Amino acid sequence: MTGMWLKQVWAVFRLEIGKSFFSKRGLWIYLLALAPVLMFFGHGWVAKRDAARRSEYNQGETVSREQLHSLKRGMLKDQVMTRLPNPRSQRTVETKAGVREFLFYSSKEEDLTVRLLDGKVVGLQYRGECNLDRDKIMFGTVYQIFFLRLAVFFGCVFVFLNLFRGEILDKSLHYYFLAPVRREIVVLGKYLAGLVATCVIFSTSAALQLTVLYLHLPKTALDEYLAGTGWQDAFAYTGVAALACVGYGSVFLLAGMILRNPLIPAVSILLWESINSILPAVLRKASVIYYLKSMCPVEILSREDVPPVLAMLAVNVEPATPLVAIGGLCLVALCVVAVAAVYSRRMEINYAAE
Repeated sequence: MTGMWLKQVWAVFRLEIGKSFFSKRGLWIYLLALAPVLMFFGHGWVAKRDAARRSEYNQGETVSREQLHSLKRGMLKDQVMTRLPNPRSQRTVETKAGVREFLFYSSKEEDLTVRLLDGKVVGLQYRGECNLDRDKIMFGTVYQIFFLRLAVFFGCVFVFLNLFRGEILDKSLHYYFLAPVRREIVVLGKYLAGLVATCVIFSTSAALQLTVLYLHLPKTALDEYLAGTGWQDAFAYTGVAALACVGYGSVFLLAGMILRNPLIPAVSILLWESINSILPAVLRKASVIYYLKSMCPVEILSREDVPPVLAMLAVNVEPATPLVAIGGLCLVALCVVAVAAVYSRRMEINYAAE
């Protein structure tokens, strides 16, 4: 009997896997997954371009980092030009507030933009060359704030909600329910198909993001990082993406079976996940993002320049151990899928009500 059930699960899986990967309505999921890859590719391209420009500029006249940092807010333009008489370029704009000037300088290590208003320095913007520590913090911030909370979340919303809700809207679910297959088998086969599709898409995206991000780093720094915690971090990020699909997928599978309007569970869960950091300890653990943040290898709050809003989203008080996080998410997903399987037994189809 078990062998027959496994064959039936495999049959449902084969029917559903193509829909999960190649649904015309779901092509935007690939755009969500590729968005951070393109972002990090652009970051690397800009970093290489700036490094080449700084190197070319400093072949003639070298400006030291100390000279750049000797400038202070409140200085007059004459004082700036005395210390750094030859800006790389400059620009003047007349506005209602006054005459705004921008002076651009470069040393071998960083760029400086001096903003002046009516001949007085009102802003100094430094942009240094990329280094491994800064890039790790940047990646961790984008990964936690955008990739997990938005890309993976909404990707799972679409894939798993449509496993049953999409069939009802297309008026095709009755073909499964009329077949000589237990409904629990249909639920499990559909869930596994959606899980494999989302895990492949978003785990591959996480691996590509890391690859693209570190391509512009010096080979010695990259080799040293990979010899240390580099591979461990890479496996952690790809694994967290897969576990996010496990947790969110089970929740949205059940929601797609019970609720007609997919916006209600999606918005409700998104709000709950967003306020996780300010919830009491007991409620904080009743969310997927709590366990996902616990397994992220980089603590983005170690940087003081992280905006307060992002810091609030990223803070994770009393994080769970990896064993508890992985086991807890898998156990919750198993329980939710089991509830969905039981609910499917008394699920009735009424296409006229949709």
